[in-house]
Amino acid sequence: MTSNFEHIFATIHGCVEAANAALIARGVLPAGIDQSRVLVEPPRDPSHGDMATNVAMVLAKDAGKKPRELAEAVAEELRKVDLIARVDIAGPGFINLTLKPVAWHNALRAAIRAGARYGKSDIGKHQKVNVEYVSANPTGPMHVGHCRGAVFGDALTSLLGFADFDVTREYYINDAGAQVDVLARSAYLRYREALGEDIGAIPDGLYPGDYLKPVGEALVAEHGRALNQKPEADWLPIVRAKAISMMMDMIRDDLAALNVRHEVFFSERSLTEQPGKAGGSTDIVGQTIAWLRERGQVYEGRLPPPKGAPVEDWEDREQTLFRATAFGDDVDRPLKKSDGSYTYFAADIAYHKTKLDRGFLSMIDVWGADHGGYIKRMKAALAALSDGTADLDVKVVQLVKLLRAGEPVKMSKRSGDFVTLREVVDEVGRDAVRFMMLYRKNDAALDFDLAKVIEQSRDNPVFYVQYGHARGQSIFRNAREALPDLPEDPAQRASQLAEAPLERLDDPAELSLMRRIALYPRLVEAAATAHEPHRIAFYLYELASEFHALWTKGKDLPHLRFIIQNDPLMTAARLALVEGVVTVLASGLGLLGVEAPGEMR
Repeated sequence: MTSNFEHIFATIHGCVEAANAALIARGVLPAGIDQSRVLVEPPRDPSHGDMATNVAMVLAKDAGKKPRELAEAVAEELRKVDLIARVDIAGPGFINLTLKPVAWHNALRAAIRAGARYGKSDIGKHQKVNVEYVSANPTGPMHVGHCRGAVFGDALTSLLGFADFDVTREYYINDAGAQVDVLARSAYLRYREALGEDIGAIPDGLYPGDYLKPVGEALVAEHGRALNQKPEADWLPIVRAKAISMMMDMIRDDLAALNVRHEVFFSERSLTEQPGKAGGSTDIVGQTIAWLRERGQVYEGRLPPPKGAPVEDWEDREQTLFRATAFGDDVDRPLKKSDGSYTYFAADIAYHKTKLDRGFLSMIDVWGADHGGYIKRMKAALAALSDGTADLDVKVVQLVKLLRAGEPVKMSKRSGDFVTLREVVDEVGRDAVRFMMLYRKNDAALDFDLAKVIEQSRDNPVFYVQYGHARGQSIFRNAREALPDLPEDPAQRASQLAEAPLERLDDPAELSLMRRIALYPRLVEAAATAHEPHRIAFYLYELASEFHALWTKGKDLPHLRFIIQNDPLMTAARLALVEGVVTVLASGLGLLGVEAPGEMR
């Protein structure tokens, strides 16, 4: 799909469309032929050229021609394009294109002129997207596993926004169910401790971390000894509400340390305790079940015993079931427990219906690795809720193994049984945490070594990429001796360098770096479409590597240095190349939420 934000791939895609238009005029292609599947992309093998198009492969059937025959006709038209140096047909009808150097010069100039807008796309067409991520139980500080989901979700929302999607960042607060009652009882123990009681060892089954001590102290300040004189049924909701509130404040602070901020915090408890118009409360879960029942998607029945491994929610009894098998799931799913309370799944269905009611037909949920088996039923539920009109993409974030110089990191004293997110950020810094959490695909396990992520070496990707940006800024500072009129203001500098004689950049390493810069807009579109922000991190490392390699090459071959003292025009052209590099590095790092430093010490 092409974009109104012009870039070299969009330009060549336009050339393919023009070639098709010429073939339609000649009667080779039928008028009105569907060209939506025509792609222009980098070839899998760089030796095949700069770009490849599937145009003949996807249009041949509708044109009533063999792909190879149609490829010959398209190639004939493409050979007339000034930017294209060579057109080759491969296999059954793929078309490989090699561009002239001027195409890459034009692409670099376009990147410099676009500045911070370079890489932006309009493929989202301002479509509303709800991204729900983190959603950790409000039972304590965030740990390093939550950290990965937080960074992934935040980078994904930035990426989607850059591609013109209308994104809402949402956190689902799991503040209903047994775990928050355990939290309340744990906090009540700390309340008694704050009153001066000797509570002894924390009993098994309660949360042992010191982070609950401030909750106990706050309860004493607010209620004195009054809670200690009430039965559990009376103090439990009071303590639970206070503990959840303070835990959410802690979680927001932890997320802020990563520069992660949500726009919506949605309470699970509100699904069954939403204040009603005439007092009392509205049961949104019950309303949703009734709504589905009216449509024949909920019924009373029995589930057969599971085959093989036991299913955690199977009970041999008449129960309320969602007809999940009608929407691709393996088994129908219970919506009520034997005691009449709702299952977690019932609440999740109701929650996702609220998203539909808020106008979201595109939803992305970021879940932990232990929820993978839940995906099929949730997709089935959304299909039922939306009559198949809404899309749910569940991104599973795999586990993080925390190491220090290769050795597993011991548990935290503060949390009692895990290392907190804040401890990791405080030790290695936000940039290292964010970049390295994205330097693996989300569904691949991640080893996070606290020692390696602060090394100043090529083996540390975040350092290497940030150093690329800092090196570019250093080159600009040093260049003012050769180009005393080089503006210090970045916008003015870019405007001046965009007019440099880029045709003088003809070394293969320079052309390769220009190709890499030109790839960025298409990469943004592909990463946004696939919901894969790790592609940006991978790309930035490759771009920085090529830039550092060219700098090193200039040490051995003086004519390739970025600053040529007796040749201001060549210096300006090389600085334009540096401008393209720092523009893209700053943009990509910004999407990942990582600083693009002007210098590194």
